[in-house]
Amino acid sequence: QVQFVESGGGLVQPGGSLRLSCTASGSMFKFNTMAWFRQAPGKQRELVASITPVFSTSLADSVKGRFTISRDNARNTVFLQMNSLKPEDTAVYFCNNAAGTLGPWGQGTQVTVSS
Repeated sequence: QVQFVESGGGLVQPGGSLRLSCTASGSMFKFNTMAWFRQAPGKQRELVASITPVFSTSLADSVKGRFTISRDNARNTVFLQMNSLKPEDTAVYFCNNAAGTLGPWGQGTQVTVSS
């Protein structure tokens, strides 16, 4: 069973930056479109960014121009570089494949944007 370990979150001031990492176990990572999701308190989980096995990326409108997704297939790791952070980016961030079906959801990593 695939397991995800997310890291890199924290408390940052508006306008700041963070880089999230997510490492997946198993051998299926490189064949999947991987994605970052986030869930804010009281809201549904939403797709933030995705990247195909051949590195084509897609970003939600709310993060375009500020976030960048990348991956390292040799390390089974997907990254999310977040710049110009806003308070509305506050959420728990998770990774999975784009359908949310590669494995059970991990613990996620908390991102809090506040002054």
